[in-house]
Amino acid sequence: MFARIVSLQLKPNSHAAFSELFDKEILPTLRKQPGFRDEMLFVDPGGPELVAISLWDSKENRETYDRTIYPEVLKTLAKVTSGTPKVRTFQVAYSTFHKIAIGAAASGSSITSTTPGVGG
Repeated sequence: MFARIVSLQLKPNSHAAFSELFDKEILPTLRKQPGFRDEMLFVDPGGPELVAISLWDSKENRETYDRTIYPEVLKTLAKVTSGTPKVRTFQVAYSTFHKIAIGAAASGSSITSTTPGVGG
């Protein structure tokens, strides 16, 4: 599973408009995407910063979304955001909610795979 983490800044007095866009346009679009699993949204109470974390079944699903749908989402968000959102991706190593264990995630990752002759 892969996590896509987007951090962005909201324009002043746009929290309500963002919430409406998120509920009515962005979340329904995400739910239609192959491999989409979950979305978590974090806000800074009283501040402009917002972080959204989406979870995807595979790297390929996430990449397809990035290429095909995300540019349109950015256009929608331009009404309520300032600056360019920062996007980062990670492989999920552990999740109690999604029942992913460190060992299971690590076995599929070239980053955490064991190197022959190293560590026994």
